[in-house]
Amino acid sequence: MPQFSYKAIDGNGKERRGKVNAASPEEANSQLTNMGLMPLEVTESKGRSKRGASKPKAQKKKSSLFGRIKNEELTLFTRQLATLLRSGVPLLRGLDVMERQEKNAKLAQIIGSLAENVRAGNSFSDGLTQYPKYFDKLYVNMVRAGEAGGVLETVLDRLAGFMEKSLRLRKRVKSAMVYPSVVVFVAIVIVVLLMVVVVPKFEQIFEEMLRGAALPTVTQIVIGTSRFIQENILIVLGAIVAVAVIGRILVKTPAGGRAKDMVLYKLPKVGDLLSKANIARFTRTFGTLLSSGVPILDALVITREIVSNRYFADAIGRIHDQVRDGESVAGPMANEKVFPTMVTSMVEVGEETGELDEMLTRVADNYDEDVDNAVNGITSIIEPVMIVFLAVVVGFIVIALFMPIIKIIETLSV
Repeated sequence: MPQFSYKAIDGNGKERRGKVNAASPEEANSQLTNMGLMPLEVTESKGRSKRGASKPKAQKKKSSLFGRIKNEELTLFTRQLATLLRSGVPLLRGLDVMERQEKNAKLAQIIGSLAENVRAGNSFSDGLTQYPKYFDKLYVNMVRAGEAGGVLETVLDRLAGFMEKSLRLRKRVKSAMVYPSVVVFVAIVIVVLLMVVVVPKFEQIFEEMLRGAALPTVTQIVIGTSRFIQENILIVLGAIVAVAVIGRILVKTPAGGRAKDMVLYKLPKVGDLLSKANIARFTRTFGTLLSSGVPILDALVITREIVSNRYFADAIGRIHDQVRDGESVAGPMANEKVFPTMVTSMVEVGEETGELDEMLTRVADNYDEDVDNAVNGITSIIEPVMIVFLAVVVGFIVIALFMPIIKIIETLSV
């Protein structure tokens, strides 16, 4: 059985090293957790350890591309810091440990800055506000609430769970768009190759064999398109890039973003998927904030900024204003078309029983499952549609090229 060397933190916050026998790194991590240790590094031993052997050299921290910090890395940082605090490790000690073991140079630098900020007597949340690019208002406000209530480890644990579920939801939604994007890209590449390489050769054959005879209309369309692309290839590529850039800029404007959200929301199946994804994100964010002690009005403001769809953001804004005026949450929600009756009913029950945060989490769990089903449904529809689309595009070009060939064969057989 393979042997794994590990570096971990025990319940007293002390660093421990050793070896365990396990079938895989996952099993080694599980063994360490059962031993009451928090794994920092688990690597497979290349050979039997010898007494007096020198310690392995510390690995250099590797910075992500252009100093980028992935969401997965921030989630792992939050989860590990929560584990350290729950084990009784002081915050400053935990940050120092996290800085040493972090392999992303950019994130290690930020953790070091956070540690220095805490060492100077400032709060952890104050340090987080210096990095709004990586720690949004949701993160900062939950940490601030945890510090005020003396339950920072609990809040970080909830925050890590929220981030993990949000990542899974985002990946599931994106996965639904991978297949059609690949098919469209392949279709474009095939069409360009046919127009630039294949069609010109067939055009020469037609000129030699038919000697000026009229070509079928569809063939003339394909040949004309091919000539245009060959003669204006730079203009065509520039136009495609310009459209993509301008579209990206327009989508970021309030009017453009609203138009995009409206189009996507009205699309069959896609609109249903986005609606369920936004409801899941709203209820999970709102519920997590409330369970962490964030005031309800602040929680609504933060949730509104996090929801991506502007129709949902506008609805949350109107709910916030009415709650501020003394209304309950369920009442204004019932007046918003973006929230189904089932959601408003569960929110109403949560308010009546005093368990609104738990009810919102249950709604989010239900809608996570609905998003899974919606993604599967869209994928099952998109696959045949994309195949037919590709077949029609390529088939049109192939038929246009073979129609003159049939005419040539008929001429030769006479």
